[in-house]
This record gives sequence, structure tokens and C-alpha cells, in this order.
Amino acid sequence: MNQAMKILAVIPARGGSKGLPGKNLRPLAGRPLLAWTIEAASQARTVDRVILTSDDPAIMETARAWGCEVPFQRPAELAEDTTPTQAALHHAMDMMAGGDFSHVLVLQPTSPLRTAADIDAAAEVLQAAQAPACVSVCRLDKPLEWLYTQDATGRLRPACPGPAPVSRRQDGTPVCTPNGALYLARWAWIRARDDFFGPDVIGYPMSAERSLDIDTLADLERAEALMAQAGVPAPPPRAPEGLA
Repeated sequence: MNQAMKILAVIPARGGSKGLPGKNLRPLAGRPLLAWTIEAASQARTVDRVILTSDDPAIMETARAWGCEVPFQRPAELAEDTTPTQAALHHAMDMMAGGDFSHVLVLQPTSPLRTAADIDAAAEVLQAAQAPACVSVCRLDKPLEWLYTQDATGRLRPACPGPAPVSRRQDGTPVCTPNGALYLARWAWIRARDDFFGPDVIGYPMSAERSLDIDTLADLERAEALMAQAGVPAPPPRAPEGLA
């Protein structure tokens, strides 16, 4: 247990994915996609408790088989395509309110290359900065000055008007984007908000490879290739037959 923080890790995994049906239970390098996030959260030394929020019985059963707590079933009205993750998170926080947690951590199962070390490092970054929240980010390979929007007529407009043009990438302003791998925040701070962003939120940088977010079959195949390239061993099966 971390003495300075008490962190509840929440893994949101609803059923009914449209882009990649059944993606949370799709096999990846010898285990269900969901299991990689359960393992990372369980191995993080800064995390005190790991729970799943889901509406799907198969996902819930698989999570239990891989060692994750499933203390409740998410209501169907909080598992629609249009339901924001924040609504499901607030419900989970309400259900776990008696745990006296100081922070909550959201770990989406679609980020299987995020590790326990990332979780612990993000917690340390948040503590060091005395920030209300920390969000994992990936640096883009183009500077701010090279980013444009395109209007309905096809014309290009600077995405952020103002910065002087630059001809060399290294002379430009570095930019990053949230990668969806982890969101960590003070309990009271996020309970009163609808998102994880604000002027005092700090970013935890991750490489482009480990920032991969699984949304399509191609993403899943890319993750498999990256894991094979990194020499990630296939684990012994823990889930009962038919669940993975």
C-alpha cells in the first residue's frame, strides 16, 4: 500500500463495442485484452485496490478469473454508446465511496502496452507536482506550427493561429495528445468535474508505440506485433476455458 496516497483503480469495460465487437475479450499475446490492464494495475505498487465497472456478464466473469474485483454491475443506462466514461466513473466512485480513497485511477483496457511502471511513475509525477490530476500523453511528431484544420471548401487554416511559421521541426513548439492509457486524479477534485482536464493538470509522457489504443482489428494486430518484437512471453492461461 502506498502511504501517501490511497488509489482506487477503475477499469471501465462495457459490452457492445461497435468498432471491434467483443474487443475487451479478444485474445492478445495469449490472454484476453482486458487481462493486460488487470495485470498492470495489480502489479503497480501505488495502487491499493483494482475494480471493474461493466454491464457485461462475460466481461465481469473474465475479470474475476484474472484476479480483478467486480463489486457491482454497471447499470445498462450507463453502458450506452453515447455514455461518457465520466458518468460510469462517477457511478463507480459512488459505489466505492466508503473506501476512504484519496485518488482514483482510470485504466482503459484498450491500452494493453501501458505497464505497472507507467502507473507508478504517473503517481510520482502527480505527487511531485502537487497537481490535482495526471493524464498520460503521447508527443506528436509534428510541431504546433505545422498543424492545420481543413474547412468545408478544403482550405487550410492554422490549428492555432499566432505562432510564427517554422521550417524545421526542431524549431517548432512540441505538442502532445492524451493517449487514453491512464487518468489519475484526486478523489474530491474529479468527483466535482466532468473531465480530467484543467490548467493545473500534468501530463505523463509515453512513447508512440506504448500509446497504442485498440479500436480496430488492425490495432490489435499491431499490438500483437509490438509485443512479439519486445519479447513479451505468452503467459500460462488463468481464465477458465471459453472465457478468453
